[in-house]
Amino acid sequence: MRKIIHVATRQRETLVDISEPVRAIVAKSGVADGLVNVYVQGATAAVMIQENWDDSVQTDVVDFLKRLIPQGVWLHDRQDGNGDSHLKAGLVGPQETIPIIGGALGLSRWQNIFLCEFDGPREARPVCVTVLGTSG
Repeated sequence: MRKIIHVATRQRETLVDISEPVRAIVAKSGVADGLVNVYVQGATAAVMIQENWDDSVQTDVVDFLKRLIPQGVWLHDRQDGNGDSHLKAGLVGPQETIPIIGGALGLSRWQNIFLCEFDGPREARPVCVTVLGTSG
């Protein structure tokens, strides 16, 4: 089963929790044991598993990447000013694969799935959610 979700982002750089729509897709799939792949379609966004309890972790991720890969110093910035966005997306990566165990996401209590926006805001970032496995 494959579904595309569209995620609106409100800042240039932010992490958006997309765990609930992914959970809903997994539940609707009927898969009891398998895998779900979450893949963002875009060269300036990424997907990350990160702590969900304390919002400061997401802020720290954005701040860390801003320090590691600053804006405005890359060759691609001459084209459209988002060279840092491409590098951040490449470093984090466009996808995560999560086990499905007993029909539920195999995340720990403190983990959620985040869309990492590095070139927003965007009205609708497409995220492809693919579920593979066996029914219960």
